[in-house]
Amino acid sequence: MCSLIDPACAAAVGALESDPFYRCITSEFDGDDARRRAALGAYFDYSIRQGTRVGRVVHLDEPDLGVAVWLLPQSREVQAVERARKHAFLREALGERGCASYDRIVDYMSERARTVVGSDAWYLSIVAVAPQAQTRGLGARLLAPTLAEADELGRPCYLETFNSRSLSFYLRLGFVTHAEFKEPTTRAGYAIMVRTAARDR
Repeated sequence: MCSLIDPACAAAVGALESDPFYRCITSEFDGDDARRRAALGAYFDYSIRQGTRVGRVVHLDEPDLGVAVWLLPQSREVQAVERARKHAFLREALGERGCASYDRIVDYMSERARTVVGSDAWYLSIVAVAPQAQTRGLGARLLAPTLAEADELGRPCYLETFNSRSLSFYLRLGFVTHAEFKEPTTRAGYAIMVRTAARDR
């Protein structure tokens, strides 16, 4: 990976490469783990830079151990610009098949999310802790600053997870499962979890 890639990208690849979403969008590189991981690293790097522009990004004190990326509500104009920029990046980084899979998955999930959360909700796009650093409370540390900010401003938060083992972690942070679906492109089930602001609970 080139030196321009965020130091947390390797942690995100290690933590999330087996997730059905990330496996599906990198199917162009099935059989070539090095290329698939490089594509994922580039994807996470782009996502971190996008979060810096239109959301929140939190690193640990040791930035190569993990990252949290949030996307905040934006105007339609900003959304359109971000969507076009990301689509151009995805075609280059993931190939036509990966980009098409990304579009199908995100379109499906976005449509269902709109039935569960309002347009003012803050979206937890990525949270990842390097495998060797897990079970040390670092995931909660990554999420704490933005959750505190959302509480202060009275904003709800939500996430989507394909990992049923992570549900108890999010429950401890105040998220509640509001809906479950089977996503047709990955053929995997996922949950939409929502956290209301502390003052609204």
